[in-house]
Amino acid sequence: MRRYPSDMTDAEWVAVRPLVPVLRWLQGRGGPPEAYCHRALLDAIRYLVDNGTK
Repeated sequence: MRRYPSDMTDAEWVAVRPLVPVLRWLQGRGGPPEAYCHRALLDAIRYLVDNGTK
């Protein structure tokens, strides 16, 4: 996978991960698995904040 300078380091992800809600299906409460990785979504947001949109 391509990495960008704005992507979180593993240490940053360890600090942020407890703040991200646990998926319902991982708690055994049903529902479909999510289509996107939470870390990838946060990396995308950080990329947009860092680089903006054109």
